[in-house]
Amino acid sequence: MSETNASTRLSVFKTYKLYVGGKFPRSESGRVYEVSDSKGKWLANAPLSSRKDARDAVVAARKAFGGWSGATAYNRGQILYRVAEMLEGRREQFVREVADAEGLSKSKAGAVVDAAIDRWVWYAGWTDKIAQIVGGANPVAGPYFNLSTPEPTGVVTVVAPQESSFLGLVSVIAPVIATGNTAVVIASEKAPLPALSLGEVLATSDLPGGVVNILSGKAAEMGPHLAAHQDVNAIDLAGADAALATELEIAAADNLKRVLRPGAADWSADPGTHRMTAFLETKTVWHPTGSLGASGSAY
Repeated sequence: MSETNASTRLSVFKTYKLYVGGKFPRSESGRVYEVSDSKGKWLANAPLSSRKDARDAVVAARKAFGGWSGATAYNRGQILYRVAEMLEGRREQFVREVADAEGLSKSKAGAVVDAAIDRWVWYAGWTDKIAQIVGGANPVAGPYFNLSTPEPTGVVTVVAPQESSFLGLVSVIAPVIATGNTAVVIASEKAPLPALSLGEVLATSDLPGGVVNILSGKAAEMGPHLAAHQDVNAIDLAGADAALATELEIAAADNLKRVLRPGAADWSADPGTHRMTAFLETKTVWHPTGSLGASGSAY
């Protein structure tokens, strides 16, 4: 009886949705597009995000920025580590989705997912250390303390890598939020499913809604609007081709956005700190130490 039920059971197809403001809306346009695996087999219909979806994501990211940037670096690290824990628990799902998206064997996809989980842990460890690397006390002549500290730049648009649907995705999202920024992410157009599933993990990992917002669809359609958006402070062009990157960089200049240009990337290599420092601004504070005494000391 159980075998009969199993053989006649209807398939339960997953409905993939956007992740905006901690919720899972469909595109306001009602549009979807077909996502296929590396062999052309249909996998799912993904939301085809519109300009309105992009604007909604920016609103959500800006609303979340104050609380996220104001949280302690240690707390942000705890939350990023929690993301890694949740990914570990759903490892098999992501192995399957990455294998389909990138045409990898199960073992190779497993290695990619493991590397992505490890990368979340790596960035979680950096949240309360990056300030010591790029900040510090400056030597000045006079009775002053002169201190430089890094601060997040604000809302960052991220054009995710097109080919590396998960490890590359994690490698561009994690450094943005580890340093206190909030993100609007345009997922890989041809392989968006790992990114949309990541939204489900973020929603259950203590990350405040709006800190990361994930859109699927055409970067060439959404990118120009986000690059020109006056409430977006920076843009990472990791997944943009040369023509699109040039267009977005020109649009970003209108409100002096920080721009991280695309380049050849080996996402499996040591990421270094440059993606964290790219979206940090330095605040320098002067504070008087008091009058110097006869001994030259001050207090």
